[in-house]
Amino acid sequence: MEGTNPVNKKLAVALSGGAVLVLALTGCGGGDDGNKELDAWAKQVCDALPAQDSKVDAANAAIKKAASDNNAPADVQKTDSQAFQDMSDAYKALGTAVQKAGTPPGVEGGEKKQKDAVTALNGLSASYADLKTKVDALDVKDQAKFAEGLADIATELGKLSQSSNTALQNLEQGDVKAAMAKQDSCKKVAASASSRATTS
Repeated sequence: MEGTNPVNKKLAVALSGGAVLVLALTGCGGGDDGNKELDAWAKQVCDALPAQDSKVDAANAAIKKAASDNNAPADVQKTDSQAFQDMSDAYKALGTAVQKAGTPPGVEGGEKKQKDAVTALNGLSASYADLKTKVDALDVKDQAKFAEGLADIATELGKLSQSSNTALQNLEQGDVKAAMAKQDSCKKVAASASSRATTS
């Protein structure tokens, strides 16, 4: 199985940046204007994050494990397919959470920022679903072709990992960022993102 291993490693490297959901919140706090409506909005969004962050993190870990173990192409395909589906579901759920929360109250340009974040999260969901389709279509019987296809997917995955870091950042600015940073659920995700960043 040596032929697929370097490519599997490339897939793992593409994930090393991780699909970190609220990196922008790490180490943030303060700036409390006492906007209770905005705090309630932030709580609604933040409370949706830990479960989806865990799902994305577990999917990343599964892909890395499949890549680092010298697995047969069929096993790698199965693991990656499920992981991409889980990521797609997670970003879809986040998009739905931000959509349901509505426009962040008292924030200049809040409606556009919220809509842009929903569009970005739904776009990520669709992109991961597309990667699932691509990995499902790979020929596991032809190791060279499988490795080649996996290399292309790793390249796309690297780009997605970067864009997932920015999907919420435009929304997370100013008062919104401060309100989200106060929420226990967002603090939890930011702490786990920070620990992942130092260990990867």
